[in-house]
Amino acid sequence: MTNDDLILQTIIPSTHDLGGFKVHRTLPSRPRTMVGPFIFFDQMGPARLEVGTGIDVRPHPHINLATVTYLFAGALGHRDSIGSDVVIEPGAVNLMTAGHGIVHSERSPSAERETGPELSGIQTWLALPEADEERDPAFEHVAKADLPTIDATNARARVVMGSLWGQSAPTTTYASTIYADIVLDAGGSIPIDAEADERAIYIALGEATLDGMTLEPMTLYVLKPGVAATLRSATGARAMLCGGEAFTTPRHVWWNFVSSSRDRIEEAKRAWTAGEFPKVPGDDKEWIPIPGVPKTVSYP
Repeated sequence: MTNDDLILQTIIPSTHDLGGFKVHRTLPSRPRTMVGPFIFFDQMGPARLEVGTGIDVRPHPHINLATVTYLFAGALGHRDSIGSDVVIEPGAVNLMTAGHGIVHSERSPSAERETGPELSGIQTWLALPEADEERDPAFEHVAKADLPTIDATNARARVVMGSLWGQSAPTTTYASTIYADIVLDAGGSIPIDAEADERAIYIALGEATLDGMTLEPMTLYVLKPGVAATLRSATGARAMLCGGEAFTTPRHVWWNFVSSSRDRIEEAKRAWTAGEFPKVPGDDKEWIPIPGVPKTVSYP
């Protein structure tokens, strides 16, 4: 099988230095805005921050999307305007549904700051189906122990969302979604099935091949529909498999706002500037002002 038989698109990340750590963003991009419901895909780190410092993402708003935070290493404290206050650790998943509007912050816990916080993981956004865009905000934390794992040849995978390899995660989905964390030991392999409308593989750490094709790290490979393949690694790798149903209507992105309606995004911009979004209990003294030129935009 040739590369052209396997890969529909290859998306190279844009890299942003946030001071102490970098994020590598593959969605949205000029070549492609979405893979299934996934409309934003960031790798955070890996990084080790200085003792006494930490991640401090001040309160900021979202609409019409769900955020998914998944860590390989470190810990992050999440607070939001509906009262959630949770520390996420590696292998668990935080799903925050913005609906008609939510505000949240992400900060390193004090225990992490004392030793020098480690940060490594993936943050994604999922577009919501139009019928769910204006639903009430919600938050869901699913513990590592509650996510199913699958053993393969010198490999294991954790199903973060949806159903894969005959196992289903309890994490809420609004559109048909697949999302998995794959760890390949040296000589490991795992099958990549063909069921979902749209799928992509991202090598976060290490090296891997797909049916003999070398996959570069920090690159999103959108797979051709209906093609099954095998992911392998000679020396070890960490990969994410994501995708799901293809959306039939476009989504627009501006800063932290995602919507099927550009007018709705304009209203959210006005409301945030006017201070009309709800506050985050216990973290209401700071906020991120709306940018003049955002780093995250759709490319119509």
